[in-house]
Amino acid sequence: MSTSMRSLARIAWLTAAAAVSSLVVACGSAGPGQPAAPTATVTETVTTSAPVAPASPSTAPSGATAPPSSAASGGAAGLVTCGTAALRITVDDSQAQAGAGNSYYPLNFTNTSGSACEMYGFPGVSFAASPTAVGRQIGAAALRGTAFAKAAVTLAPGQTAHAWLKVAVAANYPAATCQPVTAHWLRIYPPGETVAGYVSHTFGACSSASAVLLTVLPVRAGQGVAGITP
Repeated sequence: MSTSMRSLARIAWLTAAAAVSSLVVACGSAGPGQPAAPTATVTETVTTSAPVAPASPSTAPSGATAPPSSAASGGAAGLVTCGTAALRITVDDSQAQAGAGNSYYPLNFTNTSGSACEMYGFPGVSFAASPTAVGRQIGAAALRGTAFAKAAVTLAPGQTAHAWLKVAVAANYPAATCQPVTAHWLRIYPPGETVAGYVSHTFGACSSASAVLLTVLPVRAGQGVAGITP
């Protein structure tokens, strides 16, 4: 994708976010519960030892992942999909951005195995009450941001891919619609995986599935850098 096309796609994504946030703000006023200015911390992932059932495909959230396969769909022949156990997943607050009632965080996936693997498509993301296979999901799973196409990313050992996560401000939703809570974990399925990784991070969240706060973009090569989307 050319620089001008990436810029137009980013503007479309941010404009859509602003439009949604404007509608929400009309229903309720902003308040505490969402992270303030980003800090330079990076949080680590905890991987579950047992698969967690993804959300129902009928709702079309990014948590509705396909079963893992021996080769990455849509990518190079012979390369295996990057499994959850072979990835270190982090949220890089130092590259986070905020605006128009949303915050944007890069989710970084680093290949910790000794072999190359491939990522293709969207991670599945949701808030979670605890970093366990039986931990309750909080609210709705992330929607997939369709402004950008999927692309295959090859990760040699030690290399990193990223996906941007948009988090809407929970306090901008009416309390009756949101049913506000504080979430301390993100549940993250790498593309094509049904085993979740968990990242410790605190967010203001909505326990009601009718208030969708999360939107995720498809993976791209390298670490997420502020101002560069996807």
